Amino acid sequence: MSALHAAVTLRRGEGARVGAERIALLQAVGELGSIRAAAERLGLSYKGAWDAVQALNNLFDQPLVAAHAGGRQGGAATLTPRGEALIAAFRRVEDELARTVERLEQGVIADIWSLGMRTSARNALRGTVSRISDGAVSAEVTLQVADGVEIVAVITRGSVADLGLAVGSPAIALIKSSFIVLAKGEGLMTSARNQITGSLLAREDGPVNSEVTLEIGQGKTLTATITRESAAQLDLKPGDAVTALIKAPHVILAVE
Repeated sequence: MSALHAAVTLRRGEGARVGAERIALLQAVGELGSIRAAAERLGLSYKGAWDAVQALNNLFDQPLVAAHAGGRQGGAATLTPRGEALIAAFRRVEDELARTVERLEQGVIADIWSLGMRTSARNALRGTVSRISDGAVSAEVTLQVADGVEIVAVITRGSVADLGLAVGSPAIALIKSSFIVLAKGEGLMTSARNQITGSLLAREDGPVNSEVTLEIGQGKTLTATITRESAAQLDLKPGDAVTALIKAPHVILAVE
């Protein structure tokens, strides 16, 4: 009979799971000081590793990796104390799980399935509800995702009740990258409810579209998909101050 095996998987909200592969990536970043070098060690593409790091930073209350702008050439990256603590905690859980499996091996163990919604939204940002303004049919819900950074969503009053949203409760903002409009300059006049200014962290150009990522504070990021022509016209470069414009009805809220 084959020995029982178990693996640890953590999950924050509706975002990506954190398993041994993600922990190995964090550990490699800490040892090598570079996301690109960590990707090469683990046989990953640089973009895949970079996206994984940004997803982790977005889904935890504090960033796990501090990365400096470098575009396609990469840049220096270091683990934050929160990232080091996560790795240590994950290893402790792995050790305890291994001991538990040893005790269970003589008995019967049930199948455990990982349940949860998957989403195609490129951006999933965890935050805390700071305000709820009721209307006749809809409600405006404000989510604080970082110090000084809020995202406003307009959802139905029924959805507020179904999700159990209240001031102080946690929630996750889901935003498709194609719903984000980018702008540069000051004194913008726009009807978009959300106007979030950040520093351009990376720009990935494709044949038609460009994927642009902004750091908006405390390691949190927003990624927008715009045409390559628009990216060229705006002359978007790492370090530029860029404003993300998002209509409130385009923000979807989810809870754990």
